[in-house]
Amino acid sequence: MKKENKKPDRNKSMYVVMSFFVLLFLGMIGYLCNFVNNHEQEMWNNSYNKRQEILASQNYRGSILAAGGEELAVTKVIGDEEIRTYPYAEKFSHVVGFCTQGKTGIESQANFYLIQSNIPLNEKVQNDIAGIKNPGDNVYTTLHVPVQEAAYKALDNYKGAVIVTEVKTGKIIAMVSKPDYDPNQITEIWQDLVEDKYSTVLLNRASQGLYPPGSTFKIITALAYIRQYPDTYTSYRYQCNGYYKKGDNRINCYHGTNHGSLDFTKSFAKSCNSSFANIGMQLDKSKFSDTLDTLLFNDKLPVSFLYSESKVEMNEELSDEAMIQTSIGQWKTQITPLHLNMITASIANGGIMMKPYLIDRVENAHGTVIKQFSPSANGRVMSSEEAEILTELMVNVVENGTATKLSGLNYTAAGKTGSAEYNNVKGDSHAWFTGFAPAEDPEICVTIIVEGAGSGGDYAVPMAKRIFNAWFDEQDSKN
Repeated sequence: MKKENKKPDRNKSMYVVMSFFVLLFLGMIGYLCNFVNNHEQEMWNNSYNKRQEILASQNYRGSILAAGGEELAVTKVIGDEEIRTYPYAEKFSHVVGFCTQGKTGIESQANFYLIQSNIPLNEKVQNDIAGIKNPGDNVYTTLHVPVQEAAYKALDNYKGAVIVTEVKTGKIIAMVSKPDYDPNQITEIWQDLVEDKYSTVLLNRASQGLYPPGSTFKIITALAYIRQYPDTYTSYRYQCNGYYKKGDNRINCYHGTNHGSLDFTKSFAKSCNSSFANIGMQLDKSKFSDTLDTLLFNDKLPVSFLYSESKVEMNEELSDEAMIQTSIGQWKTQITPLHLNMITASIANGGIMMKPYLIDRVENAHGTVIKQFSPSANGRVMSSEEAEILTELMVNVVENGTATKLSGLNYTAAGKTGSAEYNNVKGDSHAWFTGFAPAEDPEICVTIIVEGAGSGGDYAVPMAKRIFNAWFDEQDSKN
């Protein structure tokens, strides 16, 4: 009997195995190229990357500058020593950060650019021959010194945060967090900070601080109600007796105020807890959850700096008590000033949410632009009609409601106040304000949290007024 030849089968198996490994190799190469392209800065900034040490030996660290060209961080050379200095000290401490005890703020975010030098090659060669370091690239931020200083001064000695953004672009104009520190002294105070386990001085409250939003959340509850009752929300009526009760669950208006007869607009303007508890109980939980998802609750934010994710609980199993409390921004709801600012700015921007950003451009030592950053939209989070309705509601808050300290100015503001309870002690609440101006053609959006201060109308609104004024004064000076 003739023996069967198995060689063709063996060759076929070898080709299959070889093809598999070739495809695997190509896939690995593709993944590596994609990773390097999309995560280049992460690779550079990794503390294990020794390339940073090589560049530090070749280049001076570049400067960080404000939008107007003011130096926010600069490397000074005294003898053989390089000293990183921060001319505005505490005023920009959290947003600019430091680079000597690890890296934070823009010092961390822009580290990839600051340690590079893109001067012409012939200059690098000359510097190398002379034993001179190359000047690093400079990072221009979106921050405005006059507005940052106004926000810093307005917050005064309170703990809290302020964030100011340009509505149409997402540029961050100011970012303040208190308590603060002097980055020029970070080495001296470092041990005290790390040994104090209760210290939150280094926390940037503007982007990482999580707070109950209180009545500012009524913006979102109102949006959910408008979406679910588009034809009848304008005919909404409620009689406020200073409290709302459903079964064993009772909620009081702030200071037990009896608001009387209310429509939808007045309920919002007066920030009536009872009315909004009633509104919340009429909402479909699943549809409310969809609105929250659209606004990026329990989700990542489109920013390239450190932040905390805002949290809210909304599902069909939510109890009446939880639903009532959630509708007025309490219960387990937590939000960052950054996120609230993004939602507010979306209203001002006709429903389109912009991606907030801090770096405008990178230049070499001769002023040649190496990289330019541009505004980018994250997407539409509400219709232009919904944004217009919410704007009208927020204007009414300023003209006839809880933010009247912003009325009667040479610009029209739109906003919402909040007094958010944060413990079981009656009367303990954070003061909130979020809003924009001019209402008819918004330029900037301001969001403020003042920890433990009480009423948003009494504390946060006057701060917002000073910040708006600083912005418009700056614009007038340019014209």
